[in-house]
Amino acid sequence: MWGPVMFGYGSYEYVYASGRQGRFFRCGFASRSRELVIYVMSGLAGLEQELARLGPHRTGKSCLYIKRLGAIEMEALEHILAHSLSVMAERYPE
Repeated sequence: MWGPVMFGYGSYEYVYASGRQGRFFRCGFASRSRELVIYVMSGLAGLEQELARLGPHRTGKSCLYIKRLGAIEMEALEHILAHSLSVMAERYPE
């Protein structure tokens, strides 16, 4: 649990150029009142084909917003999350 409504998998530590540091999950989700938010911490660049197959959704910089999980192509979602975890492992080795 990352706060009262966010669930995350793994963690990484980051440091900004300003010196500010933090720790966050590698991928995660939160159930909001209108939709499920899936946090793809590597970002969504390069995943255009998977996003096209995913089904009804909208995106933010590192977020997928899904209204009905049953309408989503799970294989595409699994590929997006596996890709994100792979990128995060390269950027932030454990």
